[in-house]
Amino acid sequence: MKIEKLTENKIRVIVNSEDLKNNNLDYQTIMEKPIESQKLFLEMLLKAEKEVGFYTEGCKLLVEAFSSSDGLFVFTITKYVEKATTPPSKPKVKPKKKVKQVNPKSTTSIYQFSSFEEFCEFCTAIHNTVCQSKQLAKSITLYLFNNTYYLILSNINTDYAYIHSFYSTISEFASLASHSETFKMKLLEHGKAIMKRNAIETGIKYFLS
Repeated sequence: MKIEKLTENKIRVIVNSEDLKNNNLDYQTIMEKPIESQKLFLEMLLKAEKEVGFYTEGCKLLVEAFSSSDGLFVFTITKYVEKATTPPSKPKVKPKKKVKQVNPKSTTSIYQFSSFEEFCEFCTAIHNTVCQSKQLAKSITLYLFNNTYYLILSNINTDYAYIHSFYSTISEFASLASHSETFKMKLLEHGKAIMKRNAIETGIKYFLS
């Protein structure tokens, strides 16, 4: 188990198959029975507290997860600090019940951001990595649909050397919406185009924080 501190309120935990085996877990159990995964989540929190000073007592947590093709699980844990009006209780771990699994072999990926600010934060983060969006996909566009921002990656180069690094970074700021061409066409037809060219390069150029 490897823990990386991304910000004061966010960490990334990389779990391997041995960690899952030690907790009698597999992918299906984590996705469909989050209660049975509590032991693993608590183990993550204790390890994060000891290694990187990530304290979660009295905080609400958001846990996002995806699995890579090489058998690793990547969890992104974000804490929301609230002023306590009552004595702090044990942290409430709320993993998403339905987390879409990234398919690194898909040539289309659509990610959703909760705000334009989160998209800009992602552009800042990806700018500091080795990943080059021009080599990742032929088309990267940003659309607004139902007050949600969607980043559409089309004609993805599935053999790109840093594709897993890209998926790991974007998962810190957005969630996978779909690999579906049908959903992509729906966005193109009914959504509002915000950045039609390489949205990531445009975001880096004009909105880098």
